[in-house]
Amino acid sequence: MISSFIKKAKHLGFVAVGMSRPERPVFFDRFREWIADGKQADMHWLGRYMDLRENPEKLLKGCRTIISLAYPYSPAKPSTSEGFTIARYAEPEKADYHTRLKSQVRKLVKTLLTLHPGCKTRICVDSAPILERSFAYASGIGFIGKNNALIVPGHGSYVFLAEILTSAELFQSGIQSLENQCGACNRCISACPTGALEAPYTLNAAKCLSYLTIEYHGEIQSSDGQNMGDCFFGCDVCQEVCPFNECISSRTVRLPSTDEMLTMEEAEFQIRFGETALSRSGLNKIKSNIRALRSIH
Repeated sequence: MISSFIKKAKHLGFVAVGMSRPERPVFFDRFREWIADGKQADMHWLGRYMDLRENPEKLLKGCRTIISLAYPYSPAKPSTSEGFTIARYAEPEKADYHTRLKSQVRKLVKTLLTLHPGCKTRICVDSAPILERSFAYASGIGFIGKNNALIVPGHGSYVFLAEILTSAELFQSGIQSLENQCGACNRCISACPTGALEAPYTLNAAKCLSYLTIEYHGEIQSSDGQNMGDCFFGCDVCQEVCPFNECISSRTVRLPSTDEMLTMEEAEFQIRFGETALSRSGLNKIKSNIRALRSIH
């Protein structure tokens, strides 16, 4: 039964599938300390619903299994015609990954319901208060790198994560978490443009370019603009230098020029990018980032 479920998941494009118990997350204490230290910057929602984060059974009554799924995104970097880029995950010609991934997971849930008729399910895609990487790690599909990303051996960290919480009993004993394989490598820490990776497994979000160019509501400072390289939305540096990721330097022109972006009206932005990941920050924020970037080029 489990083998047919995994086969269906692979057919749908998922590169890794694992199961774990709905227990207290492995890294819950570390996460709580991170919040207590204020390392989440002004992303205050991350500190909410701690009771749900600690006990995922509260997200689905009768939950017996958490299915962790990893879905790939392209290692090629989206670019404008003049060479400015955005983070790979944004995939600007596609609908936001939350929408796309949920659609794929729903197809998988249909398979689960044929195998376990009447079982209860809940889909989580980077929005519910659940420590995704903790359960992915517990399920054995990957390990946590020093850059805090989940690394899937044989594939790397360019993946989206999703979960299916279910009342079906799928967990099999003997599943072991993968040992960390970073060894003495500290490339991600050394390469972080702003020093946001303050130590192995320790991220200060207030310094992180992904936070500053997407979640942060203020203007990018000139000092941060100098650290942005050519990327005006997100940052992939700690993944780009990781030996577990395929070294691909190719870029694909999938964005308007920065001149077009700077003169774009809100209505046009909504038509072109309103359903994409770029809508997370919005047009005004993107324009601000571009201005900061272009001021040093």
